[in-house]
Amino acid sequence: MNVNLGPTFDQFVADLLKTGLYQSQSEVVREGLRLLKEREDLKQLRLAELRREIAIGSAEADRGEFVDGEETFAEIRTRSARRKHGGG
Repeated sequence: MNVNLGPTFDQFVADLLKTGLYQSQSEVVREGLRLLKEREDLKQLRLAELRREIAIGSAEADRGEFVDGEETFAEIRTRSARRKHGGG
């Protein structure tokens, strides 16, 4: 595989090699790809968890198990106002 990184990343790779932490350009690229894969895997896990939570919430709503939004936000505003004024 032949990859053109452009001047900015070429310099970045060269700087990393100068530190001695990496022995080759390939090692630097593999580390970058490993980190990218880790990030993408985490993103997929978070997305799966979000979908699971949405499914749970949807099932609860279908059963009528939900709270009134206006009432909940009013309660949050009241609590926030109390905290701001030292009441709790």
